[in-house]
Amino acid sequence: MPFLSFFLFVLVSSFTPGPNNFMAMSFANKYGFKKTIKFSLGVAVGFFVLALMSSIFNLLLINIFPIIKVPLTILGVGYMLFLAYKTLTSKDMNNERSEESAKNLFVIGALVQFINPKGILYGITVVSTFLLPYYTSYFSYLIFSLFLGIIGFLSSLSWSLFGSIFQKALSEHRKTFNLIMALLLIYSAISIVLH
Repeated sequence: MPFLSFFLFVLVSSFTPGPNNFMAMSFANKYGFKKTIKFSLGVAVGFFVLALMSSIFNLLLINIFPIIKVPLTILGVGYMLFLAYKTLTSKDMNNERSEESAKNLFVIGALVQFINPKGILYGITVVSTFLLPYYTSYFSYLIFSLFLGIIGFLSSLSWSLFGSIFQKALSEHRKTFNLIMALLLIYSAISIVLH
């Protein structure tokens, strides 16, 4: 597996603006950092389950229809290029406050993964592009899913902890940040095709 591409894709996809990160920042502003840790833990658990489900689903597809491996890789690379384009052309962040109760932040964090298009596509892409071509054991998928859940936790936790700093820095240096993130995604996509 091209570990550098995998790691870059995971970091860029996890730490760039998206529903989880916006919600973490918003909840931290509304309820405080300590209460928002529950949301970040929910994100980790939800994404762990989503990544594990993506692994099993993609493995079943490949075992039933081996010819689907190439289209899944093309879809993964295409999605990475689409993310690069969206990152490059994204507008300023919108920090809308949620009206949800602080008591349910863990549940919200876990369940939002299953309606988060960025998270779902990210899970399918990382599994079909980086894991299935190189690993065949369910234990490998479990370990990688756990790793992705931890990265999801760290991402949402950092956005909640440094939300106001990131918000200010991103608004001041948005174009440069977006360009760097887009170039890293394009590099990851190209390395998958060439590997």
